[in-house]
Amino acid sequence: MLQLTPQMKIMVAVEPVDFRRGIDGLARLCRDVLEADPFSGAVFAFRNRQGTSVKLLTYDGQGYWLCQKRLSRGRFRNWPSNLSQSTALLAHELQLLLYDGNPTTAAAAPMWRPVAASV
Repeated sequence: MLQLTPQMKIMVAVEPVDFRRGIDGLARLCRDVLEADPFSGAVFAFRNRQGTSVKLLTYDGQGYWLCQKRLSRGRFRNWPSNLSQSTALLAHELQLLLYDGNPTTAAAAPMWRPVAASV
């Protein structure tokens, strides 16, 4: 089972990809375009050209997971867009993105807060 945890590194490909690619083709995109190691355990998210489908690729130490979500209606409207080829997201931001939410406007608590010692 694939579970998104706060400790996972999540990379989102900003540009759409050809969804005829399988595991090997997406792993090659991770190396060549995103300049990341597909064996690192990071989760890589890709969107198709129409914006109706998302694929997630990750390696769990034994093999690859390739998950796909296709919307029955509409498109993923809030896909990140940067000047770079990829952008990093937190686990809760990816979950919002998969439910067609906007991760940039989510008001979530910071991932780490310093704790002041009581005097």
